[in-house]
Amino acid sequence: MFWRLVLVFTLVPFVELALLIYVGDRIGLLWTIALVLGTGIAGAALAKHQGLRVWRRVRDEVSGNRLPGGALLDGFLILVAGLLLITPGLITDALGFSLLIPAVRSRIRRRFAAFLQAHTVLRFQTFRQGASAPPHDPAIIDTEFTSVGEDDSQEKRR
Repeated sequence: MFWRLVLVFTLVPFVELALLIYVGDRIGLLWTIALVLGTGIAGAALAKHQGLRVWRRVRDEVSGNRLPGGALLDGFLILVAGLLLITPGLITDALGFSLLIPAVRSRIRRRFAAFLQAHTVLRFQTFRQGASAPPHDPAIIDTEFTSVGEDDSQEKRR
């Protein structure tokens, strides 16, 4: 994992710089600067607009007593898009703009959600009433619930 990060953080800036030099040779220095600044400004405005829309969606889902999982993943992807768009470079701008396209973001969101489900482990631990609590483990989330069994549901039917 470490070497992948080293590769990404050294290779991506190198390729971005080479592409900016190539584009600068083709269209000129001022147009290249205008292109980088223009995509950054337009991307920031789009990310802000879509981010506010997602914020409203999260608020509506929470007020409707629904979990805003999809909206939160959309918000995370819009944040990543904004970070890519304010990073100078044409490749990062293209990736950032692609994340602002709802169809692309939806597809990535589904894959990311599947990845999270495959790599997330839920552990449940139960204790008897009156038993002393175990030592604090930050990996355990303490919850309470009420179990409705078969007997309870059959009594309601009668």
